[in-house]
Amino acid sequence: MTDPIVRRLIAAAGAPDAGALLMAEEPDAVVATALAEVAGRTILHPGPEMPVTVLFEVGVPAGGQVPYLLTVGPDGPRARAGRIDDPWVHVRYDLTALVRDVFGPTGPWTGSGRDVTMKDEPGPVEYKPDDPWMVQRDEATRAAHQVLAACGPYRGDLTALALRFGSDKWGGHWYTPHYERHLGDFRDQPVTVLEIGIGGYHEPDAGGASLRMWKHYFGRGLVYGLDVYDKSVLDEPRLTTVRGDQADPDFLDDLARRYGPFDIVIDDGSHVSSHVITAFHALFPHVRPGGMYVVEDLHTSYWPEWGGNGTDLADPATSVGFLKTLVDGLHHRDRIHEHTYHPSYADRHVTGLHLYHNLAFVEKGRNTEQANAVWRPRHDPMADLPAPHRVTEE
Repeated sequence: MTDPIVRRLIAAAGAPDAGALLMAEEPDAVVATALAEVAGRTILHPGPEMPVTVLFEVGVPAGGQVPYLLTVGPDGPRARAGRIDDPWVHVRYDLTALVRDVFGPTGPWTGSGRDVTMKDEPGPVEYKPDDPWMVQRDEATRAAHQVLAACGPYRGDLTALALRFGSDKWGGHWYTPHYERHLGDFRDQPVTVLEIGIGGYHEPDAGGASLRMWKHYFGRGLVYGLDVYDKSVLDEPRLTTVRGDQADPDFLDDLARRYGPFDIVIDDGSHVSSHVITAFHALFPHVRPGGMYVVEDLHTSYWPEWGGNGTDLADPATSVGFLKTLVDGLHHRDRIHEHTYHPSYADRHVTGLHLYHNLAFVEKGRNTEQANAVWRPRHDPMADLPAPHRVTEE
C-alpha cells in the first residue's frame, strides 16, 4: 500500500529545500504518514511491558501544531490523531525535522528540531523498585527509547531482520551476507524493490516475511511483492502486493510500467527455469542503470521436474545455463565474429555477474568497454613458433 504522499515525502526528505517542498503538503497528512511509519518501526526495538501513550506535537510551517498520539506496549503500536493532558512522554518536533529523521538519509542526529520531556515527579516519592510511580516511569522510559529509535531508520544487519520476520534468506538458506555485500550501498537510497514470490502459498495472510525484511532494511524504499495468489491483506505503508504470473511477459511488462523502474528485482518465485528466464527478459529492461537483478534457489536448474537439466550443464533452457550465456554476452565485443553478431539487450546492459551457492546477482549498466585490439591475433600465437620453442604440457 504505497500512498503517493510517501513517495513525495521520501523525495523531500533527501532534498536540500525540504521545508519548501513540504509547504505544498497538507500538514495533518504529513504527520499521519510519518508517524504511521514510526509506529511500524517500533516492532524492531524493545519497548515497555505495559501500554504507554506518547504525545507528539509537530510544529507546522504556517504556525500552530498538529497533535498525534502513539501508544506502544505488549499489544503492539497504535497511532492516531489526538491529544492527552500530562503525558508520560512528550515529543515536540519541527515538521521538516520529523520528515528528515523518518524518511531522510542516515546521518548522526544533531539534536535540531526535536525536544523530548518526561512527566515531572508528583512531589516527594519513595524510590523503591515496586513503587507504582517508579514502575510507570521505568515503562515510560522504555517507551521513549522505543519510539525515538523508531524515528530513524533501522541500522541492524540484514540477518537480524531475516530472523526477526522469519525470512528463509537466513537459516533455510544463507543468502543475507551476500545480499548485504551487493545491496548495502542501496540502503540509504530511495529505492524501488520488486520481489517475485511472497510465500505462504494459497493462505491469504501467510508469507511476506522477506518483503517486511526489505521494507525495514531499505528505510527509504518502496517494496513490491508479486505472487500468483492474492496477498493484499499483507499490504502496509511502503509495501504493496500484486497478483500475477511471472511466466506472463505481457503482465510483467505492464507491472513494470506501473510500478517501476526498479532498482532491485529479486526472483524468488516458482524457480521453474522457463519462468526464471521469461521474467528476466521481461523485467531486466525495467531495472535502472546501476541496479541489480537477483535470482535465488538455482539448485532447481539441475532438477528435471523443475525444467532443469542435470546432465547437459550448459543447456541454455535452464536457469544456470542461461546465466552462463550472460557471461558470453558480457564479452560479446571480444568474439572473433563479433561483426556478424547482433548483441542482445542483455549483452549490451549486463555489466557484471556474481554467483554464489544457489544465488546470482546480475548488475545492470552499459556494457561498452572496448574489445581487445583488433590487430592482436585471435589464434594461438604459439602455433607460429618452431617446434622447439612451443610450450606444451607434460
